[in-house]
Amino acid sequence: MTFSTYLVEGERVGLRPYRLADGAEFTARVRESRELHRPWLFPPATVEEYEAYAARLIDGDGGRAGFLVCERETGAIAGFVNINNIVRGAFRCGALGYGAFAHAAGRGLLGEALDLVLAHAFGALGLHRLEANVQPGNTSSIALVRGRGFRLEGFSPDFLHVDGAWRDHERWALTASVPS
Repeated sequence: MTFSTYLVEGERVGLRPYRLADGAEFTARVRESRELHRPWLFPPATVEEYEAYAARLIDGDGGRAGFLVCERETGAIAGFVNINNIVRGAFRCGALGYGAFAHAAGRGLLGEALDLVLAHAFGALGLHRLEANVQPGNTSSIALVRGRGFRLEGFSPDFLHVDGAWRDHERWALTASVPS
């Protein structure tokens, strides 16, 4: 069954906006994926945390764009990709945040979804640059962005506060292929 709520579809995934009604499924997937995500990622694990998180993405404040990654045929939530800290004007840049859920990990679904998000970001959103800040030991995440053509641009010590401590990150970036 294909859902008409998809903003864009690939061969196996569809992207759609967050909805408050997704809280139970999203947080169940987070809890199932705890071992996969730790120590890199801490998405909301309760419906209350999800509602606050999703509300920021649903509000459309212009500084964020969020997408749930769903398996096209079933509609099951397979992961998420967010573009945070969107800056317009001469910069036209955003920062990626993403995660696959355990049942979908290793199947290429997040890679397909990220390709769709990149096309949307460099197309409809009018961005010129996307950055992904990844902890050096997160080899799966590095492989994901490297596989999409991101280039390593630098190292940022104590960049983000994750799991109770300031963590170093590598800065990966991709720019639109056609200047505008």
